Amino acid sequence: MTASGQVAQAVRTFASDVAQGFFDITHNGFALVGVAVMLALATLVARPDLRQVGEAQLMSWLQERQIAALGMVPELDAIDRATAANPKDLPKQQAAIAYWLSKKYRVAPEPLSALVAEAYEIGGRSKLDPTLILAVMAVESGFNPFAQSPVGAQGLMQVMTGVHSDKYEIFGGKLAAFDPVTNLRVGVKVLEECIQRAGSLQGGLKFYVGAAQLPDDGGYAEKVMAEHARLRDVAAGRAVPIAPPAVLRTVVPVPVKEEAPATPAPAPDKLASLSVS
Repeated sequence: MTASGQVAQAVRTFASDVAQGFFDITHNGFALVGVAVMLALATLVARPDLRQVGEAQLMSWLQERQIAALGMVPELDAIDRATAANPKDLPKQQAAIAYWLSKKYRVAPEPLSALVAEAYEIGGRSKLDPTLILAVMAVESGFNPFAQSPVGAQGLMQVMTGVHSDKYEIFGGKLAAFDPVTNLRVGVKVLEECIQRAGSLQGGLKFYVGAAQLPDDGGYAEKVMAEHARLRDVAAGRAVPIAPPAVLRTVVPVPVKEEAPATPAPAPDKLASLSVS
């Protein structure tokens, strides 16, 4: 064999040895990694406390990365706090009411759907027509859950929170007046008591608005009953025109000019005259 052939043979031998050595190293390295992973898994199975710590650290790291990427703290359970429902999931009658109220009062149909469903559920228990309950909400607040009158009536049903604070205790306190569903439930309870006390629906509405000691209620019961009738027609599938919402008595008081003849004013203290507790 020539000198050049010997050199070539030596180079091939050297390259083969290097390749074999690299294969042995990587093969053994992968084997070691596999063994390490198996040991780690066995340890985590045997020590669930370590697994929980590891999972917590991993979740914390992932959340920190997500916060950094989004610029805000994610809350996957935030949807549970929302008072909303898909109107398509409601019975046809309730869905029709939700869509009609949504157009009239310019409120999203999803929160209205949740309120309509709640009104029907409460109405079944309290023996009150759910469309009457919704009519009271419409006249009182226009479905604004944060509404407040000058005398302190609050929320959807404009209940005097200070007067009926005891009714909010089982819901965590007076701030629950601004939770739409809680306000609805308390308002229906107050309305029930007013009707029982007066002995009639018209008289109960007069008590509810705080006009029990006045000659009339300023047209309050008439407004509620008119809206009640419209909602019943909507529920029955009849076409009901949508008129612009009237100015709310308890939310936006209208000043009376001095030269104009005075009209019967609503009670200065809505529900304050009630002794119902």
